Amino acid sequence: MSTATPATQTLGRAAIAFEVLEYDYAPGNDRVGLQAAEAIGLPPQEVLKTLMVEVDGKPACAVIPSDRTLSMKRVAAAFGGKAAQMMPPDKAERLTGYHTGGISPFGQKRRVPTAFQADALDPALIVLNGGKRGLMLRLAPDDAVTAAGAIRALLCAD
Repeated sequence: MSTATPATQTLGRAAIAFEVLEYDYAPGNDRVGLQAAEAIGLPPQEVLKTLMVEVDGKPACAVIPSDRTLSMKRVAAAFGGKAAQMMPPDKAERLTGYHTGGISPFGQKRRVPTAFQADALDPALIVLNGGKRGLMLRLAPDDAVTAAGAIRALLCAD
């Protein structure tokens, strides 16, 4: 599998160190983050999923541990809005340039406000989607936040 994606190119241009991890993506699995964590042998809290949302009708990106769920109330608050909802998959694909199951917070076709779940950044290294199904990137949390132009916030349901 080619590891050249807009996500890896974005990190490369920013001189951010990362490691590529590949796994066999199983289509039809609605819990892609958990599938990836199991396939690469890492705890789900270290493997983050990228979720595209709409806050007051405007696109945003939320990055949380693969074993947790979003609190739409917290997502809205993090982005300074009143209401949030999941973005329809087809709209997320058009906006990011990635297929669902492979959306990365890096190198999206259109840059949108991005937030990482604050406590997900505690491990020394985190794993995120690399812009292709079955392609994950391991990097330092601070580098991930910088590369995505993101904020840290509380996004998950308790």
